Amino acid sequence: MISDGYYTSKKSDDICEDVCGQQASPTFLSMSRLRCFLLGLDFKAIVFLFFIVPTFIVGIYFHGQKITYFLRPLWQSPPKPFISITHYYHENVSMETLCKLHGWGIREYPRRVYDAVLFSNEVDMLMIRWKELYPYITQFVLLESNSTFTALPKPLNFAINRDKFKFVEPRLTYGKVGGRFRRGENPFVEEAYQRLALDQLLRIAGIEDDDLLIMSDVDEIPSRHTIDLLRWCDDIPPILHLQLRNYLYSFEFQYDHLSWRASVHRYQSGTTRYAHYRQTEYLLSDSGWHCSFCFRYISDFIFKMKAYSHNDRVRFSHFLSPKRIQDLICKGADLYDMLPEEYTFRDIIGKMGPIPHSYSAVHLPSYLLENADDYKYLLPGNCIREHG
Repeated sequence: MISDGYYTSKKSDDICEDVCGQQASPTFLSMSRLRCFLLGLDFKAIVFLFFIVPTFIVGIYFHGQKITYFLRPLWQSPPKPFISITHYYHENVSMETLCKLHGWGIREYPRRVYDAVLFSNEVDMLMIRWKELYPYITQFVLLESNSTFTALPKPLNFAINRDKFKFVEPRLTYGKVGGRFRRGENPFVEEAYQRLALDQLLRIAGIEDDDLLIMSDVDEIPSRHTIDLLRWCDDIPPILHLQLRNYLYSFEFQYDHLSWRASVHRYQSGTTRYAHYRQTEYLLSDSGWHCSFCFRYISDFIFKMKAYSHNDRVRFSHFLSPKRIQDLICKGADLYDMLPEEYTFRDIIGKMGPIPHSYSAVHLPSYLLENADDYKYLLPGNCIREHG
């Protein structure tokens, strides 16, 4: 309305409807406002609101973990590097010479050695481990629980399969611990509880000061010559981490040489605690094998994905599909669709994608090769698993 040369207007809820050519009504008021709003947008704004924003939200939902892992170098620095100890070995070189090459003396008699593990369901890997270490172990110590780290009930798998391990029976200390079954609790709390129980079982087994204690998961297998070296050499460090060749699914997919959590301790009463984290700066190079998710049955893959401490990585139910798991095993790809857990962009990019196939079966545990027909699935070229 024009009056005396001035334009005047009155605020009204009808304005938007009038602009859009519609009459205001209580029924269509909200729709009219939206229609008017949309008419006021240009094409780029519409694309942004209805395509780019929803795509971004969906991308974050499905790939947020990947984005976080890829940006890890921006918010987390790499851990302090280990002090690597050169590992000397040849079957035709005397133990005295090998100890001298490492800068250690030779003992008059070897130390006693205790191999202690928490057991879940890795029956085949336990057999390969114990056959590899058998000549040099004083006492095998095994603890199992009726609960997974994630508070799921599980059978006592070692007890069920104990007849397979009669060869260690005279040197076996076996224990069982009841799970606490606290759903929703951080799985690492239950894991720590079980490792504490393993400390008590070691004392029952008779471990004494300066005995060697191997601390590692069942699938982290020290080579027998590594343990023989450490039991014979004097003045070795009180704690040594073992650098293991890292394999995934079988010995066909060698990931890297960076597995380090396995360790060997000169036991000290009141000081030594069974753990699975970094405990020293010293790392003995090329000391064995870590074969992760090396199972015969697809059902065991599914069980471990739900049972172990990182079960939060199962973000979608289809991750547990047997067909998907089988396909990924044969490709050497990641079960959790994750990026590598590295600290530099170069390492992340360099390890992205499936692990290359390897056709080398050199320097593997001797029992595995001597019984290749029974453990064919662990050897190169045999990726198909049984369903179980």
